[in-house]
Amino acid sequence: MQPVQDAIVYIVDDDASVREALAWLLRSRRLASDTFASGTQFEAMLARGFKPAQACCLLLDVRMPGVSGLALFDQLAELGLVEVMPVIFLTGHADVPTAVGMVKRGAFDFCEKPFSDNALVDRIEQALARSAEVLERRRQAQRLRDRLAELTHRELDVMRLVARGLPNKLIADELDISVRTVEVHRARVFDKMEVKSAVELANALRDAA
Repeated sequence: MQPVQDAIVYIVDDDASVREALAWLLRSRRLASDTFASGTQFEAMLARGFKPAQACCLLLDVRMPGVSGLALFDQLAELGLVEVMPVIFLTGHADVPTAVGMVKRGAFDFCEKPFSDNALVDRIEQALARSAEVLERRRQAQRLRDRLAELTHRELDVMRLVARGLPNKLIADELDISVRTVEVHRARVFDKMEVKSAVELANALRDAA
């Protein structure tokens, strides 16, 4: 798999040797990382209004003093960050059933200690690829919302009817305007929304929802 550019892997584990080993492994695969010695430290970053702007994933120890990995995962889920920052749990054998339960609740995967370097990096790269896809979808949706904000009220009226597949004559009758006026508004809508057909427009509106 082609590495995701400008991605970062967050590591939350109370065992310094595990954090160092994972950071070294990621450096050897040209992946950036940021480590946290506790769930509380990671919580502090979240409290500062953390919003991922680059592809990322989280390697999260299940058992930690204070804020456990499970409690931290619940916070991430409440903040809506699990989709954009896929979570891979790091777990001992005794915690495998718990980790499986977390996967059912939305975690990306779990990796049992001691882990296979290659298998773990493969899953990390897959998690980063998913994160990149989610971020790109959100950016596209925001760009579409920005374009919609540029439309006038009349252009919005015309756009909705065009997206429903109505021909210009019926749109003119619906809005009590001339067909020529519909044509002008339709052209402006297509230009501002950067589409070339009613089908493209309908698809764009669906993606922006």
